[in-house]
Amino acid sequence: MKKTILLYGLLGGVLIAGLKLIEYRFLVVEHSLEIYGGIVALLFSALGIWLGLKLTRTKETVIVREVPVEVRVPVEVRVPVEVPVRVSEPFVADPARVRELGITPREMEILEAIAAGLSTKEIAAKLFVSENTVKTHSSRLFDKLNAKRRTQAVQIAKEAGLIA
Repeated sequence: MKKTILLYGLLGGVLIAGLKLIEYRFLVVEHSLEIYGGIVALLFSALGIWLGLKLTRTKETVIVREVPVEVRVPVEVRVPVEVPVRVSEPFVADPARVRELGITPREMEILEAIAAGLSTKEIAAKLFVSENTVKTHSSRLFDKLNAKRRTQAVQIAKEAGLIA
């Protein structure tokens, strides 16, 4: 009885293996183009990744060189020198340039406040006007100075001798 079971089990296994082989062959014959295309795509992908890593790798070269350094202690000789110091006068804006550009006294106040680094809100509080008034004067001032930003207006005004 054991021999019969063993024989039937062995024949069943051989039969199943044969059927799987036939199924595999049918699958390969039926879908061979897709299988070959997949294998070629896999090979090209692997080749592309390998070449990309190989070609884009940066080669680091470390050069170690010992350089002898001679240390010298400098000797300083200080001689007292009298430097004349002028007492500077307070800065006064160039009135001809102010008239030439057509800048009003209020715009000059706002320009000086901008140069001092005050914000629009701080300038409005300092001059007792609204923020919109400060913005209006600032935009007119920028137009007269041909400036696009506050920093540019300050730079142009310094170059023109309008502020210190």
